[in-house]
Amino acid sequence: MNFDLSEDEEMLKALADRFVADRYDHDSRRAFLAEPCGFSSSNWQLLGELGLIAAPFAEDLGGLDLDATGVAIVFEALGRGLVVEPLAESVMMAGRLFAMTAREPLLNSWIEAVVSGEKRLALAALDERARDGLCWLETCAVAKGDSWRLSGTKPFCAAGGGADAFIVPARIHGEPGDRTGVALFLIPATQPGASLRPWHMADGSVAVALTLEDVMISDDHKLDRAGDDGLAAIDAANELADLARSAEALGIMERLFADTIDYLRTRSQFGAAIGSFQAIQHRMVAQYAVIEQARALLNLALVSSESAEFGKAVQGARAFLARTSLELGHEMIQFHGGMGITDELAIGAGHKRLLVLSRWPESPQATLDRYAGVLA
Repeated sequence: MNFDLSEDEEMLKALADRFVADRYDHDSRRAFLAEPCGFSSSNWQLLGELGLIAAPFAEDLGGLDLDATGVAIVFEALGRGLVVEPLAESVMMAGRLFAMTAREPLLNSWIEAVVSGEKRLALAALDERARDGLCWLETCAVAKGDSWRLSGTKPFCAAGGGADAFIVPARIHGEPGDRTGVALFLIPATQPGASLRPWHMADGSVAVALTLEDVMISDDHKLDRAGDDGLAAIDAANELADLARSAEALGIMERLFADTIDYLRTRSQFGAAIGSFQAIQHRMVAQYAVIEQARALLNLALVSSESAEFGKAVQGARAFLARTSLELGHEMIQFHGGMGITDELAIGAGHKRLLVLSRWPESPQATLDRYAGVLA
């Protein structure tokens, strides 16, 4: 199997690498996280100008119709740079889900701004009492003439800080645990009755708790191309989004490993670099093998991208990465000692991002169960 990049893929990788090289060092990253939305608005604008926001969208919407390989290339590079801009959450998930499900009038009024980065969407999927899987939905939508009235609480809206609108799954019929009877709605952040409470996730990104109190929204804001099978639409969009998250995690693992190699070569103890100690060499080799396993599983997903096995291959890669990436992070922190968990080094920052990627939008065990076919 030939995994060499094509000329276009090499150019895409170079573009992502150049963005990281020009805009990111550890101090800059900390400053970006401290901004009100948890990332740099100027970086977001630049990503729009470079076409990296538009890339995953279809060509007729102004994008590049990026395939699975292109997505993996971009997000692995962004992961190595520990980039904080929410491309996975706002573009790969919410933006693409909107493009897949919105009716034409609503799509036309939003898509140009979304593709350019001028406006940003977030997915408000999980209800307060939800656990693994999206089925448990108590948020409800009731038809009122040519409008809908929505009520419910969505406490876990990743990348919701500063979002212009939220895609909200709400139950229009059935019981909370049913797979069907769920529709998607686009709720502007300023809609009367919608209140937002920002909070910080473990990696420093800004999420929001979205509360809907008898929010009235016109029928044209119902994403009708999903019908009452909104959960299936979310699952479809999530396949490529999970690939992006997995590629980002792999890039972070590579970055933490490389930084630790440099540290082990320079840190001395008992008159020798600690990287010369056999016990440490063995532990680093074990983690190198983990990175290679993760890359092999990601490659398996890429070669399956045109088949019905793609979704399952992505689940397998994510289940492995979500667990082993944290173990790798723990090892790299331990080699650095107390400094490994401080804000002074990228090691701790990368591990915090891996923690979020491993637990969001579901736990590693849930993804493994889904891969095994025991969780819907």
